[in-house]
Amino acid sequence: MKIIFTEHAEKQIKERKIEKRLIEETIKYADKIRKAGKDKYYASKKVNGFSIEVVYVRENYIKVITVYPI
Repeated sequence: MKIIFTEHAEKQIKERKIEKRLIEETIKYADKIRKAGKDKYYASKKVNGFSIEVVYVRENYIKVITVYPI
């Protein structure tokens, strides 16, 4: 499935120095996924010794809204 990133997500990725590869891995192989509303999800995964959470909307594609360490 295609993954796109909002401007906000792109900014957060750059500021927080999180690789897009890790975000894609988190979405595909999450340790935990929480659904929040009809199409909004929170996926979390431990990667490289720390955990990240990816907030995204799933429609015909996946739109990443933001990502942050937890």
